[in-house]
Amino acid sequence: MSSQSISWDDVPKEQFIPGVTRQVALGEKVMLGRILFDKGAKVPTHKHESEQITHVLSGKLLFIIDGVEAIVSPGQTIHIPSNVDHSAEAIEQTEEIDAFSPIRLDWLDGSNVYKN
Repeated sequence: MSSQSISWDDVPKEQFIPGVTRQVALGEKVMLGRILFDKGAKVPTHKHESEQITHVLSGKLLFIIDGVEAIVSPGQTIHIPSNVDHSAEAIEQTEEIDAFSPIRLDWLDGSNVYKN
């Protein structure tokens, strides 16, 4: 696989939860997601095999990870281990980047289901 540069402007957006839009960039073993939250939007509690690192670019997110609350602000990063329950809620309109390894196949095949 050769290296290539992408622009988020060229990556399709998908609303996968009300008020939450994502874009996906893929490598061979890692996936990046650019996630845009409306204020108050929530990703309900879920877990996945992939380790996740989230970096907030703007706004503020409230995470609950394995029952522990953490607020992540611009310039901050949080790690979510593999197979740990977690949720997120936008305290403000938020833009963030998620890195996943291994790749979230459920995002690619549409089998991801988030239930409130």
